[in-house]
Amino acid sequence: MLKSSNKVETNVYEVEISIDAEAFEEAVQKAYLKQRKNITVKGFRKGKAPRKFIEKMYGEGVFYEDALEILYPEAVSEAIKEAELDIVDTPFDLDVTEIGKNGVEMKFKVTVKPEVKLGKYKGVKATKAATKVTADEVKQELSRMQEQNSRMISVDNRAVKKNDTAVIDFEGFVDGVAFDGGKAENYELVIGSGSFVPGFEDQIIGHKIGEEFDVNVKFPEDYHEGLASKDAVFKIKLHEIKVKELPALDDEFVKDVSEFDTLDELKKHIKSDLEEKKKADADAAFTNDLLEQVANGIKAEIPAVMIEKEAEEMVEEFAYRLQMQGLDLNTYLMYTGMDKDKLLENYKTPAENQVKLKLALEEIVKAEKIEATEEDINAEYEKLAKAYGMEVDAVKSAVPAENLAGDIKSQKAIGIIKENAVEGAAKKTAAKKETATKKDDAEKPAKKPAAKKTTAKKDDAVKPAKKPAAKKTTKKTEE
Repeated sequence: MLKSSNKVETNVYEVEISIDAEAFEEAVQKAYLKQRKNITVKGFRKGKAPRKFIEKMYGEGVFYEDALEILYPEAVSEAIKEAELDIVDTPFDLDVTEIGKNGVEMKFKVTVKPEVKLGKYKGVKATKAATKVTADEVKQELSRMQEQNSRMISVDNRAVKKNDTAVIDFEGFVDGVAFDGGKAENYELVIGSGSFVPGFEDQIIGHKIGEEFDVNVKFPEDYHEGLASKDAVFKIKLHEIKVKELPALDDEFVKDVSEFDTLDELKKHIKSDLEEKKKADADAAFTNDLLEQVANGIKAEIPAVMIEKEAEEMVEEFAYRLQMQGLDLNTYLMYTGMDKDKLLENYKTPAENQVKLKLALEEIVKAEKIEATEEDINAEYEKLAKAYGMEVDAVKSAVPAENLAGDIKSQKAIGIIKENAVEGAAKKTAAKKETATKKDDAEKPAKKPAAKKTTAKKDDAVKPAKKPAAKKTTKKTEE
């Protein structure tokens, strides 16, 4: 049972609890029954020695530690609940001050959520980007579709021009000696792509199929060691010239690549799609801007552990997205030359922003007395069941209603922010901000959208499943 709960420093409480003699004796007996099969006492078959004989041989406290392990999780959880502490990490600095036949006395520390002073969340001003679709944007989408359906054809009646693909053999020499990595056969080089050393591609232009010629270049100063700043000669043989052939942009093309019959129908569809996307992106960016302002408006001394845990969750989420792309986190770190500590460090700032937002939304829920009704929760279950192709009952078994309630409350809080927002003049171009609904790019793990759902997952800390290492016991009761 809880004896006391006292604040000892910012966001840290010391909790004292006691376990009565009867409860401790039951735990000791359970520990004995669990461990006796491993204990040998002279005169008894292994696992059959009475508890009193074992205690006499190994000491009265032989089962105390195991008994405390049995009692610890529930005792601590109940004490935290009784003290009405909202903890954000597992308990630490456990000190067992008394243990024996009279029961257990112990104390530990916990980190709790900070006191939060909510800033402005109604009347927040943000600018929404323009959503008008131009004729040029429709044209660009049509060009993209042409590119996707293009084909490469060979030409043999002219010399190489810019944007051609030249199929070449080449071998490079420095001071008359071939160097490693400077040779290839039937290499397809897009002229003007800038993929080779400056000046290389330009010297292919004007040559015809079958010609053999030299290309003279100077490697850049920042090129890899051994070739930097050196003059080189490449022996070239041109085998083939290819050009990209785009399909004609007509009704027949439209029928081949879409569900429409005419070019005009496709253009209207493209315009409608682009408008819908622009509106969604503008709304998401607008929401993100509002939430960022609300999050930054709170005043709180946030425990470092909250930010660290959020960063770890972000890394786990990032690793999961990598896995969906067929790449594991360790391979990614190897390719990028990073380690996990550096990746976590990259996430610290977005993690802090996310923690601020969670705290802000929780305060709005309290201030507005927001509730999640049974109807709200059932509707969310229906939505999840439809999204994942599962039976509603199966979803209910997998996702506790309490978790959904947290999500629903947060979304209602976001709704209040948006409903009371002040929209500024629309910009001509979309804001270059990470939107509230856009996921992180795997290559840019340092940024996290602010509008992530916040309350679906309770802190693991509220159920301390593992007992921290205890300080040296200061008192042990005797018989």
